[in-house]
Amino acid sequence: MHRFWEIDFLRGIAIIMMLLYHGYFNFIFFGNYSGNFAIYLFGRATGILFILLVGISLTLSYSRAKKEGTANFGKYFKRGIKIFSIGLLISALTFILFPEYFIIFGILHFIGISVILGYFFVALNTIALALGILLIFSGLYLSNYTFNFWWFLWLGLIPENFQSFDYYPLLPYFGFVLIGISIGNFFYPDYRRRFKLPEISNRFAKFVCWLGRNSLKIYLIHQPIIVALFLMLGLIDLQSLLNFSQLSGF
Repeated sequence: MHRFWEIDFLRGIAIIMMLLYHGYFNFIFFGNYSGNFAIYLFGRATGILFILLVGISLTLSYSRAKKEGTANFGKYFKRGIKIFSIGLLISALTFILFPEYFIIFGILHFIGISVILGYFFVALNTIALALGILLIFSGLYLSNYTFNFWWFLWLGLIPENFQSFDYYPLLPYFGFVLIGISIGNFFYPDYRRRFKLPEISNRFAKFVCWLGRNSLKIYLIHQPIIVALFLMLGLIDLQSLLNFSQLSGF
């Protein structure tokens, strides 16, 4: 079945935003410069766009699978476990290199679990929207507090003195997946656009769509490439990078 190019395009825009944000983050973090809260918000907005698209994509995948007779829980369970497992590999790598900031429950862990949980809401609309809003407000409320245990870090109960390069708990972020599901069901019922949109011919738009279709691959390789490029350009120096690794316990 055909793909909806606008979904790939939006995911490609999110990839470009991610590259810009992580480029800035690497520059200030490894170069020991002061950060900017507005850029932090830009990073969160990038993550939320990805997460909304996870929900929308789930509805498209489910509608397509229904037409093909393959809409079963096992399919989404396997997909979610695959993404979650990649997240675990990133956890192991960041623990070796940067144990003070290693990724325990980052965006890939989150997306993996969300693909599995989202299956149970993907055929719903109003319920997904209402529950999504409730989860977002619940998560925002919980973010004002810290706790003296780690067991529910994945849910959104933030431990005291917790710090990580990447953290996307179920609360509030699964709420955005549910809102994405509601958006997908509304605008793409039964794997059909509810609106008219011309096909793209612009080369730049096609390139952005290509980025969107390869988002996971780009996510996995982009950080080492950015760091290597910054080292080559002299924007950060190797000694600072090594010193940071040593201070982190490597």
